[in-house]
Amino acid sequence: MLKVGLTGGIGAGKSEVSRLLVKYGAVLIDSDRIAREVVEPGTPGLAAVVEEFGPGVLTAKGALDRPALGALVFADAGRLAALNAIVHPLVGARAAELERAAPEDAVVVHDVPLLTENGLAPLYDLVVVVDATAGTQLERLVTLRGMTEADARARMAAQATRDQRRAVADLIVDNDGPLEALEPQVRAVWEELVRRAAAR
Repeated sequence: MLKVGLTGGIGAGKSEVSRLLVKYGAVLIDSDRIAREVVEPGTPGLAAVVEEFGPGVLTAKGALDRPALGALVFADAGRLAALNAIVHPLVGARAAELERAAPEDAVVVHDVPLLTENGLAPLYDLVVVVDATAGTQLERLVTLRGMTEADARARMAAQATRDQRRAVADLIVDNDGPLEALEPQVRAVWEELVRRAAAR
């Protein structure tokens, strides 16, 4: 098994890279998806979030109100740390469970947005960083995700810098250009991952 950490700043296009890697044969463990699962209604994770942040982070139906929670944590490093202290151990435990269930010869790609911020690079055999300039990230967040520029900038500022991410990378995918320029790069990365997996 080859354990790969995949990361990139918000709006860099990491989801598209992970989609292509799955198409080529990777087993994907998506930390964002797991992070949503561990705070679904009725979970201990959601109960812990409400205990920390109050009932104002719930919708009328009792689900997590992500925009309300985001407004609380993304502008306050202390509140963000409190949220991470609840969610990250739950995500880590579930990711480890999914990894154990993968085939022995699999290339397992862990899609981890905060890999750099949380010092997780040593957990993986290698790290792939999806890279884009801050200008490209901002444009995508505003035009594709409908964020305000202020909200987009706040979320970008809460993450590692581009240089910090590049420093932990074994392989870099440049996603500053159009979508059609991405697939050949990801195909080359996949071929390298398969080669490394076979050499283990």
